[in-house]
This record gives sequence, C-alpha cells and structure tokens, in this order.
Amino acid sequence: MNIIEAKKRLEKLKIEIDYHRYNYHVLDRETISAAALDSLKNELFALENEYPELITSDSPTQRVAGAPLDKFEKAKHSRPMISLFDAFSESDMRDWKERNENYLERNLTEEYYCELKLDGLAISLNYKFGKLILAATRGDGKVGENVTMNVKTIQSIPLVLRKPEEKELLEVGFLKSEIKEVFSLLEGGVIEIRGEAIMTKKVFADLNKKYLAESRPALANTRNGVAGSIRQLDSKITAERKLDFYAYDLLLGDFERGEIVDTKEKSDALVRLLGLKVLADNAVCKDLDNVFSFFKKVGERREKLPFEIDGVVVKINNLKMWPVLGIVGKAPRYMMAYKFPAEQATTTINDIVWQVGRTGALTPTAILEPVNVGGATISRSTLHNFDEIERLDLRLGDTIIIERSGDVIPKVISVLKNLRSGKEKKIIPPSVCPMCGGKVEQIKDEVAYRCLNKSCFAVSLRQITHFVSKGAANFDGLGPKLIEQFLASGLIKDAADIYNIKKADLLSLERFAEKKADNVIEVINSRRELDVARFIYGLGIRHVGEETAMTLAEMIIHEIMEGAQLSKKVGAANAKTQLSGFLKIEHLISVLQHKTEEDLAKMEDIGPIVAESIYTFWRDEKNLEVLKKFEKNGLILTISTPQSKNTKTSALTGKIFVLTGSLSSLTRDEAKDKIRTLGAKTKESVTKDTDYVVAGESSGSKYDKAKELGITILDEDEFLKMIK
Repeated sequence: MNIIEAKKRLEKLKIEIDYHRYNYHVLDRETISAAALDSLKNELFALENEYPELITSDSPTQRVAGAPLDKFEKAKHSRPMISLFDAFSESDMRDWKERNENYLERNLTEEYYCELKLDGLAISLNYKFGKLILAATRGDGKVGENVTMNVKTIQSIPLVLRKPEEKELLEVGFLKSEIKEVFSLLEGGVIEIRGEAIMTKKVFADLNKKYLAESRPALANTRNGVAGSIRQLDSKITAERKLDFYAYDLLLGDFERGEIVDTKEKSDALVRLLGLKVLADNAVCKDLDNVFSFFKKVGERREKLPFEIDGVVVKINNLKMWPVLGIVGKAPRYMMAYKFPAEQATTTINDIVWQVGRTGALTPTAILEPVNVGGATISRSTLHNFDEIERLDLRLGDTIIIERSGDVIPKVISVLKNLRSGKEKKIIPPSVCPMCGGKVEQIKDEVAYRCLNKSCFAVSLRQITHFVSKGAANFDGLGPKLIEQFLASGLIKDAADIYNIKKADLLSLERFAEKKADNVIEVINSRRELDVARFIYGLGIRHVGEETAMTLAEMIIHEIMEGAQLSKKVGAANAKTQLSGFLKIEHLISVLQHKTEEDLAKMEDIGPIVAESIYTFWRDEKNLEVLKKFEKNGLILTISTPQSKNTKTSALTGKIFVLTGSLSSLTRDEAKDKIRTLGAKTKESVTKDTDYVVAGESSGSKYDKAKELGITILDEDEFLKMIK
C-alpha cells in the first residue's frame, strides 16, 4: 500500500485499538481477546516502522506499558500414559471438584499440586537397576516408540540414576522403611520416570537463525521442533537440537500410588534426588482459590518463561487418593489440565476457494494473509458453508479475528467491520463447479450449494476417499493423496476399481517401489470382506450416515434371517447359504430394490427425504454398475446377528440412546461402540421411543426435544457410570 492508504489504515487501527483498550482497562469489559488486540498492535507497529513519518504521540505504540511411527520399534508401557481432561475456566475447575465429591459421596478437602503444563513431547524413562534401559514416546497411551538412542542425547537425563543419601531422604519426609524400598528398587528393581521433552525458546530461535543462514527449512514451533528431534533416525541431529527434559511422574516398580511416596510433592523431591529436573515453579495449593491465584500468576509470567506452556496441570497432592478416584474414560479423575484461553490473532482475508465434497457440496475456504497463531502459521480457514459467510457478513479484504487452540482447526471468530476501507468485496457463491465446470445450484431447503455433475473429478475423489475412510471400509494407509494419484492416472474410476488393482499397475506409477506396492496390495486384500453396514455407509448415499446405514443393514439381515426376502427373490437354498454370515451384493440390491419409498420412510430414523435418496440410489443405472463391479472384483459382504460375539446382554439391551453435544472423556464413535457392545442402540433423532438422551457440551435441539417429550437426559458423568 502507498503512504496515503497506510495513513488511513493507521488511523482506523488506532481508533479500533483504543476502543478495545478502554473497554478492557476502564470498563472491565472484554470486547476482544488480549491475543487479538496484540495482533492489531503488531500490525500498527509494523506499519509505523515502514512509515515512521506517520508516528504520532497518541499512537498506542508510544504508550509506556506496565500414532507410533513405523521407523522405530514399538514399546509397550508398563501402565498406560493417560491423557487429561481439559478445563478453561474457574467454573470448569469447580465443576471438576464437585464431580469428584459426588463420586466420593463426601466433601473433598485434599490439597492440590500445581505443575506448569509444558508444551513438548511426553517421554517415559525406564531405569532397571538404576540404569536407563528404555525411553519411549507416549504413542497411543499403551504402545509408544522406542527412542532411547535419541533421548540419551538430552544432557539433563541421567543414564544412571543418582543414589540419594539416607539423610537427604529423611529431610524430605521419607521413613526408614520407605528409604529401604527406594534403595532396593535402585539396586535391583525398575523405576519409571515420565516427563516432557522440551525445546527452550532460546534454542528454538538460535536454531532457526542458523537454519535460515544455511538455507534449511525453519522449525514451525518448539513443540514440533521437539517431536521432529526425538523422531530423527540420526541421533546427531537430535543432539544438535539441545533438548531439555522435566519430570512430572514417578512409578516405583509394582508399588501402587501412595505405598512408598504418599504425596506428589514428595514424589517430585525424590525425582530431584534421583538426578532429574523438576520445575521449580511447581507448588502445593491448599484449595482451589489458591490454584486460581497460582494460575493467574503463571499466566502473567508466561511470556517471560524460557519455555512454552499452555496451562497448569492440577493434581490431588495425596497420592493415596489417586487409585481411590481412579480413571474415567481415558483420563483420571485426580488431575485436570487447566488451560489458558484459546489463542487468537487478527489478519485479512485475501480470497475464497471452493472445495467440492463427496456429495457435490461446495465448501468455502478462506485464504488468509499468513499469521502466526500459537506458534503455527495459519493461512487457511474453513467457513463451512455460505450461510456462515452471511452470518459473519464476511467480505474479501476484511480484517478478521482468527482463533486456534492447540491442534484444533483454525476458525474465523468475527469481522472487525470498523476497519473496512470501502474496497472490500461481497462474496458470492460460484455458479459453476471450480473443478469440472458443471452447473452449481442450491437445492431447495438446504444450506449447501452443489455441483450437479455426477462425473465431477472432485466428487469422485471425495466419494472414493469416503469409501476407504475409517468409518467405512477402513483402508488404513490409502489416504487422499494416493486415491487422487490412482484417479488422475486412470487406474481407478470409482471405489469398486480399488479391488481390481494389481501390483504391476502400481509399479507403473510415480514413487511406487516394490515395498510400497506390496503394502497397498496387502491393505486392499485385507478389506475384501466388509460388514454390510460399513459398505452401505461407504457408498456415500446422500443423507445416509452411519446410523441410517446400520438401520438398513439390520433390516436386510432381519429379512435374511427370516428367510422371507431371499426365499422370494433368490430361492430358499440361497437364503440358507446366507445364514453362514456372508451376503452377495446382488442380494443386497434385490432387497433394497423391492422396497418402495413408503416402505423405507416407515423405517426408524428414515423420513421421506432420506427414503427418496435411498430409493433413487438403488435404481440409478450408474450406481448399479458400480455395485455389480464390487462383486465382480471380489468384495464379499459379511453379516452379523443382532447379538454379535462382542455384544453383552445387559440391563441396557434393547434401549435406545441419542447423543447430542460433545463429550470430554471419549469420542462420539467410542460412546456409540460402548452402547452397542452393551446390547443397546443409538439413533440420530429423538422420538417417543428414545430411552435416553446423552447431553454433552453445547447440546442442541435434541436436548430440547427430549425435555419436551419427558425423556431421561443423562449428563456425561451419569452416562459413564451407566456404561461402566
């Protein structure tokens, strides 16, 4: 921009910054996050540096401020390396305490132990007879990666544990009998110390300066720097990164928590005496009010700390309480990750690109002026649909607030309309598909705009990618890039063609060596038997999600088990054959083609719109060709009885659950699997036949419907107790 445009932008920025400053500091009202306000100040500062003649005394800048990798061996953990529940407010923390008190059926008066939550990579160190024999990453919590050689390059990790003097242990509160057990483990047992491998801010800055001078790629942030360093095949590179390590947990042989060491504070003291670093900032807090004070002070010092942190881990100090409180889902009740608010920044929107999904739906993605948020450079953000663009009143050229918390996909929070110059342009949806040039229309009563060309490359790509996804056929290792390569090369035209791929075909493609080709063929052959519900879901029928696919599968299986449908359409002998657990695709076609729209609409969770979609799909000639090709290429459908080997008979057998909102302790898929394992069913919509509605965070209309119908509503804790 020229100096005239810069001057206009400067004036608008100063007014906007002062508006939010006044609200925050004078009225005690936060109208914008501190991170977003800092981002605006940074833009102002950069402009003033470029045009110093525009700096004025009233400028805010002039104010004096007060999945284990294959390349490593797998390492099984002696005890799971658990994840944590997250809290983002004092209210969340008080709720945590209340849940624990409800669980214990008494008041909780225990002290808390607060630790800085380092933003690095969790590592487990195993010492046998006092010597380091194994260092492993967290991995999936049960199995990690053996990274011993790389971890040995971290100077703060001892290869041999220090043996404390008896008087040192007595001084920190150990009894003589406990000291004897510690010495015994040092001399002839196993001690496991868990902690966080980190990269300091200074090392990060120095490395990037060095790498840029050598024209090497810079590290994205300290967390990625640590992960990449620990996972280097060449330990010399790891050593170059100068990583550090702070311990946060201690496991003494087969002893339970609290048997030798009775408090977390004493545990940290022992770890220090064994020769490892523990954060000096960690402290005991007598109650939650003290925790909040500690958290606030840490937040104030956060930027001055030599390393990155994203919150405080709050633990019950009394280790004897840990096994009493136990674990729920995948996380413990006895500790909580008290995190800082989501990080935000301001940037401008330069363009909108439209991606085409598997059903032809067009999704707008904002192309942003690159901005660093939480240590990551963000240049794109999904806008979900055109309604979201209109809700935000978003225009090309707008200054926006972008938010990113941890590894969550960045999202546009709001538009700073006061910063508009008048040159911003309204965003309109495309009339033709950006991939194939086909016609685009907004279907009546739908939010989405869709490409009407069924042969659109992007539609084909998304449909095939959907078929191989985890919830459908689950082709582990066949990601979107490979599918796109197969499609672009003409090797496949649809998902059925995957089953006809030969090794020789793959070796003709770029970047395909023998081993890679063998791996792909092995994956394909491993999925030649596919559950009928997964198959139906994988077909990508419009409006048919996992629940509807299961409903259809149950109907088909029921008719097969009864022998009615197959005996009419394919003969009694064939019907008998199908009871063995396999189903031919021709039988599937036969069953569904003999269902009218009215038949389908009468089924549970299937209304007129979904019924029409299903009815149309199974009569489309192109779809039928693909279905027959699946069978020709060797795909076999499997069927399971309603009471499968993995399903238990319980008090919940036959009950109907509906999930709404998000659960903190387990994913929706995990919750559904648990419900089905107990013999119950899950449905997508609330009806008078629903037995329970599980209401997570941000519950929607299903919650209101349940209240209206008088259906039992379970919060997350009640649900977890029920399925325990």
